[in-house]
Amino acid sequence: MVDSYLVENPRFPFCKGCGHTMVLRRLNEALVALQVSPQKICLVTDIGCIGLADGLFREIHTVHTTHGRSTAFATGIALADSILADSGLKTIVLIGDGGAMIGLQHLVHAAMLNVNLTVLIGNNFVYGMTGGQGSSLTPECFVTATTPGGNIVPPLDMCEVLKHSNAPFVARTFATDAKLPELLREAISFNGFCAIEILELCTEFAVPSNELTGKKLEEIAERNRWRLGSFQNKTSRSTYAERHKDSFEQEESARPVAPVRRIKIPRVTPLREPVSILVAGSAGERVQSSASLLCQAAATSGLTVTQKNDNPVTQGSGFSLSELWLSPGEIGFTGIEHPDFVIITSEDGYKEVRGRGWFDNLGQGSTVVLDDSIGADEMDRRIKRLPLRKTFGAKQAALGALTLLATAKRLVDEENLVAQVNDRYGDESSRLMQKVDELQRQFDVKGF
Repeated sequence: MVDSYLVENPRFPFCKGCGHTMVLRRLNEALVALQVSPQKICLVTDIGCIGLADGLFREIHTVHTTHGRSTAFATGIALADSILADSGLKTIVLIGDGGAMIGLQHLVHAAMLNVNLTVLIGNNFVYGMTGGQGSSLTPECFVTATTPGGNIVPPLDMCEVLKHSNAPFVARTFATDAKLPELLREAISFNGFCAIEILELCTEFAVPSNELTGKKLEEIAERNRWRLGSFQNKTSRSTYAERHKDSFEQEESARPVAPVRRIKIPRVTPLREPVSILVAGSAGERVQSSASLLCQAAATSGLTVTQKNDNPVTQGSGFSLSELWLSPGEIGFTGIEHPDFVIITSEDGYKEVRGRGWFDNLGQGSTVVLDDSIGADEMDRRIKRLPLRKTFGAKQAALGALTLLATAKRLVDEENLVAQVNDRYGDESSRLMQKVDELQRQFDVKGF
């Protein structure tokens, strides 16, 4: 039996009278009453005073996150547990009113998904860690560091926002409420998204400026028409994990069974040293997907691979670029300082590569392959011009060039490369390889 989830003789680091101390004590009481295994509890905290709770609990899992992002982290943890594991984890978020507003979208999204998560929002109306500035939950007329004459902006009703985001369990109460442990037990036991807004005092900043007391908190709640208690509990709504499971099972049952193709992984990989490749072209011309096919072929050939893509925000226009490493061993640094091979299939790709200064970073053994339609100024022995677009077409120029490179330099197992292309493009793989052979015969590219 667990007597307490807190460390022995806990020293709460909060200011005297701070509501956070009460919240954490009540949370501990609720957990003791539930007798949840410490290994089945994950406490996710936000930056802010309440985030100091991490070191006060023993044995349970704790994750300390960036400001406002605790709900997003916790959502990922809860989904991973409910979909990939046994759904036994109790994930609890501790967040202040400042962090709640900074991460409002994360709260809304978690409520919409109905993730199995309990979020405790400690609302003391100010940013207590950074000097008592006002937040979006600061009541009207409330004096803060940023509203010395009193706040003139109506506060957001967080519970209403989450209620209209289809949160199945929403509640609001005070840190001093004798029934808080009972409410916490109910929320933690609930299968789905729960949010409890806990109104409390910041004795360092809010109380001196506003002469706050527990009775005044009740008046603030009444004045802002903030309902108290548990006022939304839709137990009939399925969680995201349950709906995902049902959807996945239906999809799997309707999906035709694909034939299994076994890929041979050679005992000895054809590549002896790491090779870096920069391939660039135009958006929409399969530059990045072609690079991905080469990486897949390399991986199934027993190599370690990395791929880093780049393109403009516009996605469908301008350049498209991939940086690749293929290596028989581990890849420590994924950046490319001096590319072994540069393949450029269009003017868009050439302008981007040139603008980034890649031509100035070529090593002594670097090889540059340009499509013969590109009007390049840099012409030296390391630059080879090939009719890539003319031979393979615009949408297969990058794939054709990478296939040509891979086969000429024996970077990957050719059978695996053909299999990857065949999986993606079907019969096009045989025509692609024919064109590669023709280009090899027409031009002296075996030495590359």
